[in-house]
Amino acid sequence: MGPSQAPVSVPTFEGMGKLSYERHCAEIVNQAELLVSALDGADLGVQVPSCPDWTVNQLLRHVGFALRWADEMIRERLPEVDFTRSMSLDVAAYAGETAAELGPWLEDGATSLASALQAVDPDEMIATLGGHPGPRLWSRRIMQETVIHRWDALNALGVPFELDLDVAADNLAEWTRFALPFAFLQRPAETAALVGPGNTVHLHATDVDCELVIDLTGPMPAVREGHEKAAVALRGPVVELVLAVYRRRSVEGLEVFGDRELLGRFLASARF
Repeated sequence: MGPSQAPVSVPTFEGMGKLSYERHCAEIVNQAELLVSALDGADLGVQVPSCPDWTVNQLLRHVGFALRWADEMIRERLPEVDFTRSMSLDVAAYAGETAAELGPWLEDGATSLASALQAVDPDEMIATLGGHPGPRLWSRRIMQETVIHRWDALNALGVPFELDLDVAADNLAEWTRFALPFAFLQRPAETAALVGPGNTVHLHATDVDCELVIDLTGPMPAVREGHEKAAVALRGPVVELVLAVYRRRSVEGLEVFGDRELLGRFLASARF
């Protein structure tokens, strides 16, 4: 999902994960640099299986425009997020560009956004979304957007993907507190079928301290940290859990305990 697809109103979510604001800013640059480092000599015209409407070239344009959109809103101190300014989905016309052209453009966008974010108070009420301070929210959202699209690009190019475990745990938590509520707002008829007595999903990372319980017994999902029995549990390495909730991989090879049918419907409906 591109940031410009997000609805204007979002529910309240608690907690911002274990990574600091400063780490989010630094990781925007780091993730962009890791992405660019994988592009040398690559054919950017290949299709991206996980984003089938785009080539790698167009995916990179999507990421770069998202960086610049957030940068512009923060630097201009817009009172609220302005989705009309985003060009991140308008990438169909881009083709034939090389890594030598797009690499520096991506890195410049990441460095500029990180600099803009570091120059403001993380809780300043600018570029707000759903009443949440824009700097804190967008530093995390754009960082994790870059992480997922780095996987998309590397997967398309046949390059191995690695991710710091703390960044992956932050990504999983951000998905539950940002992407998941958006899915419920975007597709209310579809996600309503997930709501029911006892419907809970437990995400349990095996290689880092990250356990999240998603409570589907109310009209909107509620998320809490910790270990508890749930209707269904998905257990495995944290990076694999991230890829599963983002529908970049199936749950095959991961441990599933309990109601597999609920898990399948949950992952299908909670797409971002």
